[in-house]
Amino acid sequence: MPVPIEQLRALLGADKVSTSPSVLAAHGRDENFPDVRPPCAVAYAERRDDIVAVLAWCREHQIPVIPFGAGSSLEGALVPYDPDVAVLSLDLSRMSAVLSIEPENFVALVEPGVTRTALNTALRHTGLFFPVDPGADASLGGMAATNASGTTTVRYGGMRQNTLALEVVLANGDVLQLGRPVRKTSSGYDLKDVFIGSSGTLGVISKLWVRLHPVAEHIHTLRVVFPTVQAAAAAAYLIMSSALPVARLELLDEYAIRSINRYLGRSYPEAPALFVEFHSSTAAAINAEVALAEELARDAGAVDIACAQSQAERTAQWEARHHVYWALVNAHPNHIYTTTDTAVPLAQFPALIDAAQRMLQELDLAGSILGHVGDGNFHTIIAMQPGDDRAQRYVEYLNQRALALGGTVTGEHGIGLLKRKYMHAEHGAALDWMRQIKALFDPDNLLNPGKIV
Repeated sequence: MPVPIEQLRALLGADKVSTSPSVLAAHGRDENFPDVRPPCAVAYAERRDDIVAVLAWCREHQIPVIPFGAGSSLEGALVPYDPDVAVLSLDLSRMSAVLSIEPENFVALVEPGVTRTALNTALRHTGLFFPVDPGADASLGGMAATNASGTTTVRYGGMRQNTLALEVVLANGDVLQLGRPVRKTSSGYDLKDVFIGSSGTLGVISKLWVRLHPVAEHIHTLRVVFPTVQAAAAAAYLIMSSALPVARLELLDEYAIRSINRYLGRSYPEAPALFVEFHSSTAAAINAEVALAEELARDAGAVDIACAQSQAERTAQWEARHHVYWALVNAHPNHIYTTTDTAVPLAQFPALIDAAQRMLQELDLAGSILGHVGDGNFHTIIAMQPGDDRAQRYVEYLNQRALALGGTVTGEHGIGLLKRKYMHAEHGAALDWMRQIKALFDPDNLLNPGKIV
């Protein structure tokens, strides 16, 4: 049965619906799913009424719809489940207004297409910032939908901790506000947190109230070099168990550092490293914190500690961390790439890192281990030739090992299509209740079907 795209154009306006092959391809892929599965069309929402109208059209014609932000999701979260079923992509990037900033309340109200960089630019004269930093310049609606986190999560938390309230449009067209823009509430069931991390399977986010934080007066950044990844992981655990107020704590292995040096023209020692940052309101406090961190790092075997002396050096260090993926891609032209993440309790983190590195060596894979070690989460990026199944064997092993250590198969990437098979092993009988929640909010299974459950 043909999809009535012209009817959708008449409903929204011709400039809000695209069937360009390049646009469709960009909305049917991500960086970690092997196939491109283009939607039948892309609808661009510019206001909440557009979302309501699109969902009404989808209900009338029983066309599944996938909400789309900046396209930086992983694990196939944006890829249609069935390539033979017509799916509409609902692009929210044009809903990009910062609606209000309340510095006195540490709150901003934004549309879902606002990116984290755009929000922080709007905040530049307030002395406040929005802390969640997944690396990509993702949209805040997409970040909430995937419960994004990143380098600053260890101190400031991820999207769940920094989203105070949501406005969502349900599959039936109802518009709800979930939560209140206050620091805490004990009123009713916490539906807001059910939607955060739901990957567009329960509703479409149309507004967010997000939490803002004061910009730290004193920032101290270290680059700590170790002889082995295991030593770096052990140092990360010592630093976290010391109760130091770490703002960022990132691990990069030797392969990642070498790739960064070549890609960005740096001269960092080519050995495993921790990138560490402290935020404080006083110079005395930060000096004491850094001194203790350095002592703990040396106890764990650190062979070199470099301190960023200027804002430019700090910026360069975090630029290097955020460009690791592209540095590794540049080092392996004409390859395909698999990236995965797991997370475990902090005390188990060194054991999982050790197991991950041993399995990379056993399978003889060109891969790099890096991640947000302050919260027990790390990533592996693997370059391989098409048809090579060793990366999937590695991913399977790593997921099973993380679960055996009491962890999760994903700390931040989400489930998407690629990790659905681990849901029962991780959640047991709770998975059936997740399915019932999905059926309650989306009885026709039109919202990003086939994902998570």
